[in-house]
Parts: sequence; structure tokens; C-alpha cells
Amino acid sequence: MNEIAMTTGKGKSRFGREINAIITIALRDITLAIRSPVTIIMSLAMPLVMMGMLGGSLAQNMAGGIGFNYSKFMMVGMMVNMLFMVTTTGMMSLVEDHTTDFTQEMLVSPVSRYSIVIGKIFGSSFGAIVSMAGTLIVGIIMGITLNPGQLLMILILSPLICLSGGALAMIVIGLIKSNKTANIAVMLITMPQMFLSGAIIPISNSSGILSVLSHAMPMTYCLDLVRAVVYAGTSEYASVVLFNPVVNFIAIAALTVICLIVGTFLFARSEKSR
Repeated sequence: MNEIAMTTGKGKSRFGREINAIITIALRDITLAIRSPVTIIMSLAMPLVMMGMLGGSLAQNMAGGIGFNYSKFMMVGMMVNMLFMVTTTGMMSLVEDHTTDFTQEMLVSPVSRYSIVIGKIFGSSFGAIVSMAGTLIVGIIMGITLNPGQLLMILILSPLICLSGGALAMIVIGLIKSNKTANIAVMLITMPQMFLSGAIIPISNSSGILSVLSHAMPMTYCLDLVRAVVYAGTSEYASVVLFNPVVNFIAIAALTVICLIVGTFLFARSEKSR
């Protein structure tokens, strides 16, 4: 009985240590972001450029004859895009931590490599939430609104979206240790997703290589899942949503787990080989 109690106690202790590590690492990144006014300003300015200028121009020039309210379609897409893209770019702080040897200090601690990575992802998601809020504000200024229930569902799904974006970034971080090169590489995997996932341009009629690329991108499923809950029960659902929500969730979970495992392995191996 004592041995069982000791084993259970150790299990709880280890679980608590992992949770504490995730929270501590996330809070460190959030604190650094709050102490950097430029980071907050950029997180708020990005939606103004993406939503107000790019999105506004597209809304004025391609909204006619598509069978649904393009402005709402675009705003939901840009909110998901901000969550995914800002989390992905925020993960580049791991490259900076690599140059200052901070990652070495984390890796020698008695916590799982996955706890370190997940903590970094949740820390990076702070800027993503700020950018999503900025997108919502710009949308309201443009006369586009969502009801409280729709906003709540987006917030509930936002951790999953951020986790998916951060997991994808880990593969780049595991392969590239130059800060400049890593930033370029991340832009190369995030910018195409904005256009090919359907964030601002409908992809229901995509075919050939464009269709293959769209189906291979994690943000496609994140975006479609969010649109499924936002447009649920409306006449526009069939025109906007591509896949069954269950299919979207399974695809997101599978791609996230694969990217997280591969990325964390590459990241830990690169640190050990230093």
C-alpha cells in the first residue's frame, strides 16, 4: 500500500511540476511582451494593415455575386489568421533563447521537452490574442460584427489554433538556428497559408496543386472549424464551410501532434549537438 501511495504521489508530483513549468514559461513570455510596448503596438497595428487595407480592398472589389456576406467571411478568416500567424512568429523567441543559452538552462531542468514547447506556445499566443482583438476592433469600425455566442466559440477554439501554429513553427526552429533565416522561413510558411487556406479568398473552387496545398495546411482546418461554429444554423453555412467539423478537428489534432513530436525532437536534438 505504501509503495502504491508513493508511486501515486510521484505521479501527481511530476504532473504538477510539468503544469508549473508550462505556466512559468508562458508567463515569462507574456511578461516580456507586456514590457515591450513595440510588441503590443505591432500586434494592434498588424490587423489595421491586414484587415483594414488588404481586406477592405478585397471586400470592395470581389464581394459581389459570391453568395454570402464577404465582410463577415473575411473578418472571421483574419481573426484565425492573426491567432495562427502571430503565434507562429512569436515562437521565434526560441531562436533568440538559443543564442543566449537560455534554452540550454531549460533543457537541463527536470521537466518534459513538451512542457517547455507548450509553455512557449501559450506564451506566444498572448500577442496572437491581442492581434485578434485588434482585428475585431477594426471589423467593428468597418461595420462588421459577431454576436457574443460566436465570439465565445472563437475564444474557446483559440488555444487549439495557437497550439497548431506553434507546433508547425517548431519544425522550422528545430532545423534552423539563425534568427534571420528562421524569421524568413516562418514567413514562407505563414504567408501562403493566409491566401491558400481561405482566410481572405474563398478556396471552394481550388483545384490541382493549389487544392493539394490547401488540404496540406493546418490553418485550412482551423479556419474551417471556426467558420463551422460561426455559421452554424445559417443559410450561408453550405457556401462557406468546406468540411464536417469532426473532420476538421481530427485533421487539426493529427497535424498538431505530428508537428509537435517532430518539431520537439528536432529542437531537443539540435540543442544536444551544440
